[in-house]
Parts: sequence; structure tokens; C-alpha cells
Amino acid sequence: MATAPLARWYATNGRHALPWRATRDRWAVLVAEVMLQQTQVSRVVQVWDAFMAQFPDVDTAAAAGPGALIAAWGRLGYPRRARRLWETATYVAEHGWPADLSVLPGIGRYTAGAITAEADDADTVALDTNIRRVVERVHGRLLTPSEADAGMRALGGRLAGRERLLALMDLGALVCTPRDPGCEQCPLHDRCATRAPLDGERRARQAAYKGSFRQRRGIVLAALRLAPTPVAQLDGEALASLVTDGLAEVTGAVAALPGGARSAQCS
Repeated sequence: MATAPLARWYATNGRHALPWRATRDRWAVLVAEVMLQQTQVSRVVQVWDAFMAQFPDVDTAAAAGPGALIAAWGRLGYPRRARRLWETATYVAEHGWPADLSVLPGIGRYTAGAITAEADDADTVALDTNIRRVVERVHGRLLTPSEADAGMRALGGRLAGRERLLALMDLGALVCTPRDPGCEQCPLHDRCATRAPLDGERRARQAAYKGSFRQRRGIVLAALRLAPTPVAQLDGEALASLVTDGLAEVTGAVAALPGGARSAQCS
């Protein structure tokens, strides 16, 4: 059984020093998981502590308004995540945590499962890109969602909940990497059917940022984080898309983060 080797590997090599792993608070874990969507761990490490110091709980985040969270989000990318965090904080502050976290804004099946596993040690199955890669390589083929769920449980053995999730997540991030995996150092090496990248393996590729519409939106947001700005000085198309997404607002001839002057003060 792979349980003992995986558990030993995780105890020695897991990313235990990541700051959000020192808490079981649902809000803190949720913030980390949302930040980690499509973003490298190293970038999240740089901003999570400061963000949590400013918004330590759902009540504080909800009261701050969306512009404050967008301003604090800085250049982390995909700022709609900050807007959705505020929407989530507002919902939870008013109604409490729902039984099914996936009903919260921007919280999909994986993130909901990860939060309950990490914060509550619930025996939920949550497959991020790293975990799915490990499970599929061990099986030697691409798997359906139900097969991958069962495969994750099987690989964890007696590990469950938080420990199973984090052990397999770290194994995929540190050893069973998309390219040049360290198969000889893998605790699952003896039972792995692939021992190399899997033929036909799905690899997400992010479009180039430089020169993209995302960059244009980022330039406008950077200006609005500093202060409300005349519309005439901004990229009109990018600003319009930010307004549509609830990331900016226009009053007369001036654009600002949602919440206007209050948001500017929080930047």
C-alpha cells in the first residue's frame, strides 16, 4: 500500500510553511484558494498575509466594499476574483456559511472541496490540476471525473481529508510535475503505470499577457487603485469591460474603483 511512503514523504517534504496552512479558519483558507486559482504559489505567498491583515474575517471584508478588496488585490491578476471574494464575504456575513460552498460566487467544485478538507478536515475529494496529474499518471491513462475521485481516495489509503489533499497536491507540485517529473524520488514510483508524462496529457497554457486585452485592463485598474481618474485619460474599451465586470464605476467624467472615494482611501 502507498499510504506509508506517501505519508512519510509528505511529513518530510510537504509545503508545511505556507502561511495559510497554519490556520483552519474557513475565510482564510478560502482567500488562499481563490488567490491560487491560475496563480503561482510564490506570488500568493507575497500578498496573502497583507490581504488577511486588512480583511481578517468576512464581516470586515463585507463592510469594506468591493473597491477595497480590488485595491488590495494589487497585481495578483484576474481581479474578478477579488470582486467575488467580496460578494462571498457579504453572503456569509448575512446568511452564514452554506452547507454547499459551491453556491458561493466564484467557488467551484474543487475549491469547495478543498476548503472543507483544509479547514474542517472533511473527508471530501477535491482534484486540482496537480492531484489529477498524479492520479492519472499512476493509472496510466486519462480518467473520468468519477474515476479520478476514486483514484484519489485509493492513493491516499488511510490518509484522508486535509492530509490526503495536501500530500497529493504537494506531490504533484514538487515531484510529479508537468515536465521532467522526479520519478525516482516519488513515493508512488513502484505502483505508477506511467513514470513519465502521460501521452495525451492535458496541459493548460495561459495566453501571453504582454500586449493582451488583460494587460490593457490591468493598466486601467492600476491607475484607479491610485486615485479616481478622468475617463478621458483611460483606455475606454478596457474601462468599459471593467465596469461591466463590477471592477470599476464611472460617475460623470471620472472613473473609480467600486465605492468611489472610500475605495481610493483603502488603496
